[in-house]
Amino acid sequence: MTCPFEKKIRSTSFVVTSELTPPKGIDLSEFFAKADALKNSVDAINITESPRARMAVEPKSVGHLLQDRGIEAIVQITARDRNRIAIQADLLGGCLLGIRNFMFMTGDDPKSGDNPEAKGVFDLTTMELLAAARSLCNGRDLAGNVLHGVPQMCIGSTLNPGSRDFAREVENARRKIDAGSQFFQTQAVYDTDSLARFLDAAKLGDAPVLAGVIPLKSAKMGAWLSANVPGIQVPLALIEELKDAGPQGEAAKGVEIAAGTIRRLRNICRGVHVMGIGWELRIPEILRAAGIS
Repeated sequence: MTCPFEKKIRSTSFVVTSELTPPKGIDLSEFFAKADALKNSVDAINITESPRARMAVEPKSVGHLLQDRGIEAIVQITARDRNRIAIQADLLGGCLLGIRNFMFMTGDDPKSGDNPEAKGVFDLTTMELLAAARSLCNGRDLAGNVLHGVPQMCIGSTLNPGSRDFAREVENARRKIDAGSQFFQTQAVYDTDSLARFLDAAKLGDAPVLAGVIPLKSAKMGAWLSANVPGIQVPLALIEELKDAGPQGEAAKGVEIAAGTIRRLRNICRGVHVMGIGWELRIPEILRAAGIS
């Protein structure tokens, strides 16, 4: 059975996703409050897996609880913490819990997180994660052993169109399609023309691309993203706009900039992935300003 999210990315609809990080602990009240605020504005919500290598509740159980609330989940799976046996077991377990959408990525080095003594596993590359999921959907595990009952998954991966190594990122995008990626979510995009050039070079065919959007709360945030996050370059003109808005007007200007970016992206790709980073409750406002109901 095709899940609602997969149907949407296969259609001509403009798809909107967002993401939430589970807490360090079992109190999900704040998490659910944010999810409920997004419920009528997005098509699905990514559940992150201990981002920045900071330990949090594992995502597939949270995704299951989210779907019980009528919100479709996309569960992130990283290569960082488990070997191929555990990853395949978790994918099957997630499918048993009603999860159908998975997003695969390498994951951050544990040394940069809040448990720096942890050993990174990285048994599989992102390509191999995708291949493992595709193999399970074809009825065999990664070693070729036959499954008793075949899962269904909608398989996604990430793109970084702002990578300094443009040619390598284009090549990786094509390899990910070959490995089984059915859709993509990108790193945050501020220069929509550069994304258009990347997509033209990558020639991804029918694979839907959801462009990343991180709303800028302030000029300081824009400068920090450019300086510290690989693949993100906030144009100086946008930082100046935020500065000119002043302390009282930066937030409103940030909403305006994000909405304008989304309007331009509607002519370039199949959807957006809006990462609130503390501004989750403002995402519906941003989408309305962009003309998306």
